[in-house]
Amino acid sequence: MKNPTAALRAKPGLSAILATAVLTLAVTGCSTGPSASNPSREAAAAGTGVPALEVNQAAVDLLPESIKASKVLRVAIPTNEPPTQFYREGTQEMTGTNPDVARLIGEALGVKVDIQVANFDSIIPGLAANRYDMTVSSMTPTEKRMEVLDFVDYMQIGNAIAVPKGNPGGIKDENTLCGKNIGLLTGSYQLTVNVPSYDEACAAAGKDAIQKSEFQDTRQAISALTSGRLDAVLADSPILNFAATQNPGIEVARTYEFTPVGVGVPKESGLVKSVSAALDTVIKSESYTKVLGKYGLESSAITDARVNFAQ
Repeated sequence: MKNPTAALRAKPGLSAILATAVLTLAVTGCSTGPSASNPSREAAAAGTGVPALEVNQAAVDLLPESIKASKVLRVAIPTNEPPTQFYREGTQEMTGTNPDVARLIGEALGVKVDIQVANFDSIIPGLAANRYDMTVSSMTPTEKRMEVLDFVDYMQIGNAIAVPKGNPGGIKDENTLCGKNIGLLTGSYQLTVNVPSYDEACAAAGKDAIQKSEFQDTRQAISALTSGRLDAVLADSPILNFAATQNPGIEVARTYEFTPVGVGVPKESGLVKSVSAALDTVIKSESYTKVLGKYGLESSAITDARVNFAQ
């Protein structure tokens, strides 16, 4: 489902929100409601840095026996890209919307979440090789990805185009990328789905194809942009919107095409039913709203944890 009218721009003061989050995650307050009367759940939640959330026993009952036995979910998360995932200051501990949503899923399932950092393009092979149980990585469900993974929606994000300050290349939107040197995350939706369709439009208009430069994380692409090696970066809107608040040398020319992203689990794992039930609990909770709000991404909230809804 497309939602081009949604607004996911970084709010003024988002950097302050993130700085505060980094300093206070270890002592995050508990949510109100049922969890407030359960001290043991509150203590467990404080250790994860997310608001407390009650266990969904029906979701627990659906877990594969191996996860019931280990009580651990190995979750693949991409490299350091605030505000969706980044290292807590002075540590190698990941925080951000994706790690926190993963931890809320763990709360709902009564299991520990073991976050394992991986390059985005290595996540699906890692899931196939049983190195991870699931991924919470802003991954857009596509028909090709759904050949090997089941997906459950957990929030929505858009595309953004970042350009040098003042926009010397005159890039206004996706229709003005023809012939430009564009930075893209390896394996991303933008690289594998968006750019091929843009190239078709360029060819139809008699214009040069987009020059693609691939990077393992968006920070590398932004560095190439600020050093003059790229004309623009095309990536997830939360990351580029936040980067523009931190880097005076860039600005966001356009934010568009908002779509849900999903938790991915291997098809043969049997995890999709339990994760779906857990996420249904998560997105209806105050804890979910608090997590998104902590990073200025309230407008990323969804109301339906759809299963295998291809974009």
